[in-house]
Amino acid sequence: MARDVPPPAVFLMGPTGAGKTQVALELAEHLPLEIVSVDSALIYRHMDIGTAKPDAATRARVRHHLVDLIDPDAIYSAARFRKDALAAMADITQRGKLPLLVGGTMLYFKTLLEGINDLPEADPGIRLVIDTMAQDAGWPALHEELARVDPETAERLNPNDAQRIQRALEVYYLTDTPLSALLKRPKRAGLPYRVLKIALLPEDRGLLHRRIAERFEEMLESGLLAEVRRLRADFALDLSSPAVRCVGYRQVWQYLDGNLSLAQLREAAQAATRQLARRQLTWLRAMEDVVAIPCEALDATEWVLQAIRRHLAAA
Repeated sequence: MARDVPPPAVFLMGPTGAGKTQVALELAEHLPLEIVSVDSALIYRHMDIGTAKPDAATRARVRHHLVDLIDPDAIYSAARFRKDALAAMADITQRGKLPLLVGGTMLYFKTLLEGINDLPEADPGIRLVIDTMAQDAGWPALHEELARVDPETAERLNPNDAQRIQRALEVYYLTDTPLSALLKRPKRAGLPYRVLKIALLPEDRGLLHRRIAERFEEMLESGLLAEVRRLRADFALDLSSPAVRCVGYRQVWQYLDGNLSLAQLREAAQAATRQLARRQLTWLRAMEDVVAIPCEALDATEWVLQAIRRHLAAA
């Protein structure tokens, strides 16, 4: 490969339930690759069933990066993802393998492609102060404070969106500059790779919805309720925690609180997953230069494999 040609990387994207993981594992039988997870739920330890996390045997067969990074009560940002993903990609490339980035967290893909605004790191001391203020006055009151110092950001946030209100106030207190102003500044450099973007997309939305329903039933049968009970017992979490906001976990949490029946749990979790799939498809439709492959196709893996081989040969 010429010195001035960036190394190759492949994005394998698609909505939840599209079969990305299975295709990735089949690709690993033909190509020297390692998988970099682009999934905001797989970063959490102890959350295996509801995230459809690859099991230990699968991860021993094909190396996975950015899985089981933090405990469920910790915070993980898009900026940290970019840093971790670039480090993993560099490591994979240096060992002569292909980074295959697989997942459906479209914000993470966007952050990789476009770079990220230069924002301050989280400050535990400032966050403690903000959390104390919230305990005393409530998050809607802190939303009003945010509206005073950064009305543009406050306008787009729900008054009870604790995580984002906290971050916006934290940034303001650390920099004396509104988050909205910092986000308009030039971003850090983009991705130093020659990227092939592939999306597994449904031609039959009804089939995707059936897959979603079947997968949630499998999760319930595999012990999802027990998994969430352990999370409740072992970690200081509530419905506002980022880990609990993961699709499926929030609905099980509400069921365990007695606010949903088992039938309502199934309906709510599947509806939330379908909504997530719609948002992912909206992101994908707006993304340029994407190779679209029907996820229902029996030879979908072969189509993806041929696209990757053409990409590698074009260097």
